[in-house]
Amino acid sequence: MSDPVSRRGFLKSSVLVAGASAGLPLPTFAIGKKVQIAIACSSNGLPYITEALEKLEKGQDTLDVAVEAVNHVESDPKDMSVGYGGLPNAEGIVELDSCCMHGPTNNAGSVGSLRNIKNPSRVARDVLWHTDHVMLVGEGALRFARMMGHKEENLLTEAARKRWLHWKLSHSQKDDWLEPHEKRPKMKKEKDGKRETGTINFNCCNAKGEVSGVTTTSGLAWKIPGRVGDSPIIGAGLYVDGKIGSAGSTGMGECVIVSCGAHTVVEALRRGMHPKDACLHGVKRAAEMNRMPNRVNKKGRPSFQVNFYAVDVKGQVGGAAIYPTRYAKGDAQGAKLCDSASLYSSW
Repeated sequence: MSDPVSRRGFLKSSVLVAGASAGLPLPTFAIGKKVQIAIACSSNGLPYITEALEKLEKGQDTLDVAVEAVNHVESDPKDMSVGYGGLPNAEGIVELDSCCMHGPTNNAGSVGSLRNIKNPSRVARDVLWHTDHVMLVGEGALRFARMMGHKEENLLTEAARKRWLHWKLSHSQKDDWLEPHEKRPKMKKEKDGKRETGTINFNCCNAKGEVSGVTTTSGLAWKIPGRVGDSPIIGAGLYVDGKIGSAGSTGMGECVIVSCGAHTVVEALRRGMHPKDACLHGVKRAAEMNRMPNRVNKKGRPSFQVNFYAVDVKGQVGGAAIYPTRYAKGDAQGAKLCDSASLYSSW
């Protein structure tokens, strides 16, 4: 449910929206307001929020804090949706995507279809700081990573290989592969039976009102080789405006790309919306923009899930999704999971 809105807050939002419509300059949110250190991220970031808050308290750069937080998930072989151990593409090869943005400079870096490098978020950060480009992909991204000293290694763990092999052997009755005799491992699925997806998005605000964010993933399981979702796309899987806030997404990447998801959320923040309401606005936009038959269920609702997370330069946080789920937040009260605002109450 939405947070209660005071009459004063409502009037302020109305004035901001009216001013934006009239082309008037909007105020910097942090002016005259006490800024709180805060984090908004996907639920798989919860275990790393306390450490990240401590680093922000000590004055560490917001982008470094965000990247170091997601490195934990990228390096965890038990997490099959990000980095090392991520589920591979249709050919059994792990391809990783990531992007990051640094609010104080509004600079961005991104890598797509990166192979053999465990922490793509670090490579994206190197693109940001060491090149005049924003995005590197495929073999070029790998060569750049080598040049920057990132270690190459096989990212396909034995557990992920077995999952891929079971998919390969049983996804069709009309090919030359035999069905596996042993029981197929359980896999997480969306409510509509779609393939497993997973990503981590992490957004930080420090005591100065500086914001940064990062998104990283191994993408859709069994994807067509070379497929890139929203995670490395600036404006889709992540967007940061240093004067406004940071927002990112998880879920069905294609549906976020066509709605320019994270950019839509940050622009809603610019118009004065609370982060939770801005995320819900982004969710509605994603639902409206994806009406192809394969993306609508029998009820006429989206057959996919999209989640947004945001923090503004005052340290306010929020999260929203098409269907009920949870997101993680961190502030002076510590780290916890919160219910996301949702467009629908059930699938």
